[in-house]
Amino acid sequence: MLKTAILFVVTAVAEIIGCYLPWLWLKKDGSVWLLLPAAVSLSMFVWLLSLHPAASGRVYAAYGGVYVATALVWLRIVDGIELTAADLLGGAIILIGVVTIVLGGFGHTR
Repeated sequence: MLKTAILFVVTAVAEIIGCYLPWLWLKKDGSVWLLLPAAVSLSMFVWLLSLHPAASGRVYAAYGGVYVATALVWLRIVDGIELTAADLLGGAIILIGVVTIVLGGFGHTR
């Protein structure tokens, strides 16, 4: 379970970085060279998703929740924005959903 959680978080970070770097290029006048590590990061994201043994739809559903929680951490740490009570409550609700999906379905192949 811990290995799956770590894999989800690393996958989310790869996706966020892969999207953040082009955003810096487009919105913050960053170098076009940011697109190269962005492409590498997004490729890593796709590869990491393929490492999960469960059915792809279930993996994507559980991963989506981890992505949201990771994005909230990114919002706080990278963007420097205080999380609101709604952010924290929403993140907690989503993580409860992730745990429900993982515990309820990852033992099934179909």
